[in-house]
Amino acid sequence: MLMPARHPPQKNMVWVPGGSFRMGSDAPEYPEEGPIHQASVDGFWMDETQVSVAQFRRFIKETGYLTVAERPLDAAQYPQLRPDQLVPGSLVFTPTPGPTDLRVWTNWWRYVPSASWKHPEGPGSSVGGREYHPVVHVCWEDVVAYAAWAAKDLPTEAEWEFAARGGLDGARYAWGDEFMPNGKHMANTWLGDFPWQNLKPAKQRRTMPVRSFPANGYGLYEMTGNAWEWTSDFYRSDHSALSGPCCMSSNPSVDDPDGSYFEDDLRAGVHVPRRVIKGGSHLCAENYCQRYRPAARHAQQVESSMSHIGFRCVIRE
Repeated sequence: MLMPARHPPQKNMVWVPGGSFRMGSDAPEYPEEGPIHQASVDGFWMDETQVSVAQFRRFIKETGYLTVAERPLDAAQYPQLRPDQLVPGSLVFTPTPGPTDLRVWTNWWRYVPSASWKHPEGPGSSVGGREYHPVVHVCWEDVVAYAAWAAKDLPTEAEWEFAARGGLDGARYAWGDEFMPNGKHMANTWLGDFPWQNLKPAKQRRTMPVRSFPANGYGLYEMTGNAWEWTSDFYRSDHSALSGPCCMSSNPSVDDPDGSYFEDDLRAGVHVPRRVIKGGSHLCAENYCQRYRPAARHAQQVESSMSHIGFRCVIRE
């Protein structure tokens, strides 16, 4: 195992010592979480929080970078859209007025023109007062650009899950097996009946500042809840690509995009690969998307940004 350096290579990073663990779930809520298997990762440094609006703003000021959500859509890439739909924007969560069919995600997601990291809910909204919230509305191209500027990388799915567990191998949550130990909330998740009834105070119904909840065993904050986080692995429908037939997989990753396309997209002429996002968000609820667990995972199109997806970075030694 690599020994940690005397000091972190950059501020606000913590050393994750590496080791072996049981990756995935042996009683998965969702089939993509299995099969459980032994994996190991080398030690690495990880951002102790999700990248904040303030950190991302420094990147924008120094580089002049324009996020994908701020650029017009490419008509050749989206042949199914009309010209008036090819405007800059992003997907924004919009609560429904009452109970709705949870199988239809378009009931609560809206493509909002001009929505971006600077305008999280669209025109008229801003990140003023949210400088220490996780930056959202960032797609894969955006997070790669930030990581390159910061001389960092994006974690693999295995690195991310190992870090999220905080040394609690096999625990259901990043803090143990009980969702609310002693009645205490441990993550920013939905409280109430999703997607219409949110019982939290109005200012806490979307993202919250980083470090709002206790750190896990490695000193990492909000590894579950608040905002989903990008990983570098291309998505597969289960862990078969990461698990060996007989033995532990070391530093596993999925680097081939071919198996990440969804059949519905291919039939529609859309050829956009998906990568794994981890950790769940403030929209994960008991009655919908119980993915506020280290084993949970989801597929995300690389070109899509949304109001509940952010990221954090790593440095490998």
